[in-house]
Amino acid sequence: MEIVPLGGLGEFGMNMMAVRYGEDILVVDAGLMFPREDLLGVDRVIPDFAYLFEHRDRVRGIVLTHGHEDHIGALPYLLEDFSIPVYGTRLTLGLLRGRLRESGLLEHCDLRPVRARDLLDFGRIRVEILGMTHSLADSIGLAITTPVGTVIHTGDFKLDSAPLNHSVTDYARIAQLGEEGVLALLSDSTNSERRGFTPPEINVRSGLELIFHLCPRKIVVACFASSIHRIQIVLDLARAFGRRVAVLGRSMKDNIRIASELGYLAVPPDLLLEPGAAKTIPDEELLVLCTGSQGEPLAALTRLAFDKQKDISVTPGDAVILSARVIPGHEGRISRLVNHFCRRGARVFDEGHWMTHVSGHASAEELKIMLNLARPRFFVPVHGEYRQLFAHTLLARETGIDPENILLAESGDIIELTPSSIRVAGKAPVGRRLIDSGGVAELDEVVIGDRQHLSEEGVVLAVVAVNKATGAVERVSELVSRGHIQEAEGAAFLAEARQAALLALEECSEEERRDSGVLTEVVRVALKRYFRKRTGTRPMIVPVIIEV
Repeated sequence: MEIVPLGGLGEFGMNMMAVRYGEDILVVDAGLMFPREDLLGVDRVIPDFAYLFEHRDRVRGIVLTHGHEDHIGALPYLLEDFSIPVYGTRLTLGLLRGRLRESGLLEHCDLRPVRARDLLDFGRIRVEILGMTHSLADSIGLAITTPVGTVIHTGDFKLDSAPLNHSVTDYARIAQLGEEGVLALLSDSTNSERRGFTPPEINVRSGLELIFHLCPRKIVVACFASSIHRIQIVLDLARAFGRRVAVLGRSMKDNIRIASELGYLAVPPDLLLEPGAAKTIPDEELLVLCTGSQGEPLAALTRLAFDKQKDISVTPGDAVILSARVIPGHEGRISRLVNHFCRRGARVFDEGHWMTHVSGHASAEELKIMLNLARPRFFVPVHGEYRQLFAHTLLARETGIDPENILLAESGDIIELTPSSIRVAGKAPVGRRLIDSGGVAELDEVVIGDRQHLSEEGVVLAVVAVNKATGAVERVSELVSRGHIQEAEGAAFLAEARQAALLALEECSEEERRDSGVLTEVVRVALKRYFRKRTGTRPMIVPVIIEV
């Protein structure tokens, strides 16, 4: 039995795993990663599907553990090339349908709903659905059984003692599987460094209720559009405090509609209003629910921070509540947003100082409870950066698992399981695909490197005129610098640089001058050498050869 993480081990996001036995492969999740700020112009990052393409005739289906983007966001790209059934709970598939509809794939996809305790067969791989509690309703774990043994994959989970939808983790079944014998446990490591227990979601209600009492004017709440439990708390508090709710952000509107239609969200009548009608509502009776909790440049919260949102403005005395955790790498964006809201006189409430958010992931003591319930022979931590995976291995040791039976793996490792052993048997092709949805469909690392280079060092454009008949260089007609050196002091440098390029061109033979490719490289090297020597900079040099 082989377990191949294609993403999500050693990184946050891009959660995707292949489970292989003989001629059968099951895929668990297909998520995206939100790009870091240094990935300029990239909208989303998805796993490389090369391993699945290599074995495409063996892929029997996909099972989704829940509907967060880091678990379903890459599916539209995968299903462009794979015609295989996709299994998930009703809410997970409801959220997925919106993504597939946008991609024009919905009519061609085979989506199959499942519930806790359902059994699925993928050739010689059998899957039992395990109910799990997470920040998103309808989350599941998997008990994956082959002739080698049973592997439990927890998905993302927490052991919430009072879940809002009253759907608790299936402790009884997990414990029963532990009694019967679990070969390996693959468990969520996101909060493995946090001691104790993760607070229940219901605690957020009391925290937000206090803020509502403190803020008599307009209230803005930003959270993940997929946080259905959190949205329910906000809607209930809005009704209790006599406020109408204006919803901003397409994904927020879509998810509220989907969750309401499926019965996962109770929306009181006449509570929601269109943003255009918000200006007719007194500030003390208005609540704005929006996307953008990670400071995304085009999201509703960012538009509000810069007063670019039509019909709604943040004014002195308003409250802005950030009801979501900050994904690592987005701290700078959030800090800048907070500063802009403060400039507008608004008070910002975040999880650092107020109970505006609780995690959807199990902390250390809950992770140990899961280990004790499953009592696996082997243990592999999943979902998290390397430090979280490592911390989870230490917790496993505390519960008595033999260190020799703990495997600290990373994306791409081919984990081979037998009834008596576990080892890394090789490497699968893994990587990331960079998606720019605004223009080019997919970018490569070279393009990103060019963008980073331009942002740091600027660009110098050199226009060279060449006589088409004789091959003689007429002149370096123009040297243009952007984002490189100050205009006032740059004129002298550019004049010297123009002479350096001309000298290099004069040394070219007649044959070289007739080859525009050679001339392009001669100009590039000459200018690169000049700027490095005279200014210590490395602008991107773009020669343009014009035949006259």
